[in-house]
Amino acid sequence: MSTAPTADHSMGDDTAGLAPSPTAQHTRTPTRDPLASLNPLALWIAAALASLPLLTSIDLVSGATALGVWIVVFLALGIRPRTMLARTWPLLLAAPLSGLSMLLYAQPGGRIHLSWWLVTISDNSIELAAAITVRVLAIGVPALVALVGIDPTRLADALGQIARLPARFVVGALAAVRLAGVLAADHRSLARARRARGLGDSRSLRGALSLPFALVVAAVRRGTMLATAMEARAFGTGERTWARPSRLRRRDAVAIACALGVSLAAVGLAVATGAFRLVGAGG
Repeated sequence: MSTAPTADHSMGDDTAGLAPSPTAQHTRTPTRDPLASLNPLALWIAAALASLPLLTSIDLVSGATALGVWIVVFLALGIRPRTMLARTWPLLLAAPLSGLSMLLYAQPGGRIHLSWWLVTISDNSIELAAAITVRVLAIGVPALVALVGIDPTRLADALGQIARLPARFVVGALAAVRLAGVLAADHRSLARARRARGLGDSRSLRGALSLPFALVVAAVRRGTMLATAMEARAFGTGERTWARPSRLRRRDAVAIACALGVSLAAVGLAVATGAFRLVGAGG
């Protein structure tokens, strides 16, 4: 019969249709975070250890050294400057404010450049302002670049399996983080609904307080429903098993050691150059 060749041709056509098109072959996949291969808990430990030595001194040398080394490291790992800027821009705006307070109100020392009421700008205040600004950046920039891109689910797995935190707390915190985006969507929906009903006057005190109150009520209701669902699925009762194993590997230990080494080397350079200035020490 003539139906068999027809079936063969149709099978060939279907197989050809399954072949990737030239457009699909040239489609670029989004670049992956180079730090994604590290355990999230290791990144948190590395960020904490990198900050501790820098908190012992207020000097420009150690802060600038650590900040410069971390920028070079992130660029070498393939993290683009645009990504670093997107993750740290709030800190870049806040860091000069911390230095400004030291510039205006720090203990005078050396040459006085300006004195007006409570404001005194001297050589000592200028040095402290620069050191504080750079130190905030040296501590905050590496932490934000490393921690902002962490997957909350992987972090929860690490906290439950490696840090041995209670499963009820870990899963509850993960659910809260996951629902943060839903809370923003609820805010937009409630605002639109109130405007549609003619209740969107936020200039009055009642209008300004009613929307947050409605948002709190919606969040409490959703949290209650989620807690009931989790309890029905036996969350927090007995020993919990985990679908995704989480463990520390050699590269995690290397990352932690490198983070601590950068900070210790920066502080050591400040001591060697005589710029080390212990926190709380006068002068």
